[in-house]
Amino acid sequence: MWTLIAGGFMGWALGANDAANLIGPAVESRALRFWTAAVIASGFVVLGAVMVGSRGFATYGAIGTQTLVSSFIVMLSAGITVAGMTFLGLPVSGTQAVVGAIIGAGLVSGGVNVAPLIKIFLSWVLTPLGGLVAAYIPYKLLTLYPGHGISRLATHTSVVRIGLVLVTAYAAYSYGANNVANVTGVYVKAGLLSPLPAAIIGAAAIALGILTFSRNVIRTVGSRLVALDPFAALVVVLGESITLNIYALLGVPVSASQAVVGAVVGIGLVKGARTINARALVRVLFGWLGTPTIAAGLSLGLTLLIRAI
Repeated sequence: MWTLIAGGFMGWALGANDAANLIGPAVESRALRFWTAAVIASGFVVLGAVMVGSRGFATYGAIGTQTLVSSFIVMLSAGITVAGMTFLGLPVSGTQAVVGAIIGAGLVSGGVNVAPLIKIFLSWVLTPLGGLVAAYIPYKLLTLYPGHGISRLATHTSVVRIGLVLVTAYAAYSYGANNVANVTGVYVKAGLLSPLPAAIIGAAAIALGILTFSRNVIRTVGSRLVALDPFAALVVVLGESITLNIYALLGVPVSASQAVVGAVVGIGLVKGARTINARALVRVLFGWLGTPTIAAGLSLGLTLLIRAI
């Protein structure tokens, strides 16, 4: 069971980083307090992971064969990468970290199956675009018809706050369903865990990360990219949730960071391109490019080191 330590670390780092994608807009727009949003998110992450999360295990299992040692290396490399990016305040992709680490280890063992990687790589392009479209369209429609009943409801703080509670719960559920495979998927392939215990353990580690170390990345997503009012925050989280839920049903683990950043940029495009903080966006893009590269390098190095011992 020693190999699960690395998975627990990865889950904690992932929860700390991706909490920003779930509760950052609501917290930074001051519609919800941090602890209220964090508790809601933690509970529904576990629910989503247990109910739907097993679908993503098969995707990771198809990439390559895993052993107890290789699963430990993959999770440790991915966890170090995500934790480092969290320390820098960058929302990054747990999926990219895990896939990068699997590829890095596979380059040494020769055990990488290219076919499922094509589907995963394609999702890295489509996920932020999906989040952008899912947020842009409803927000744009509301700006076109400001006198409509829904638009008037959007000005009522209590209505928006209730809506944010609901969409935060939905986002957390979708996230748990989609991303728990990033934490324990390799252990299912290695035969160490069956799907249900894997979902519970992975979700618990993610929830711990949300509750303990998530504040640093929240500001980047919640306010630094685009200043969000409470209703814009609601639309962002809803756009992210829809994107994650679709991929969860397809069994493809994708990046909550990419979905929510795409949604935030979608809101920024409605408000005007000048409202988008270009410097913050470049830092986010650097995190997306650097995450799989760094994880692959760490995994490759650790695999070579262990083989040499």
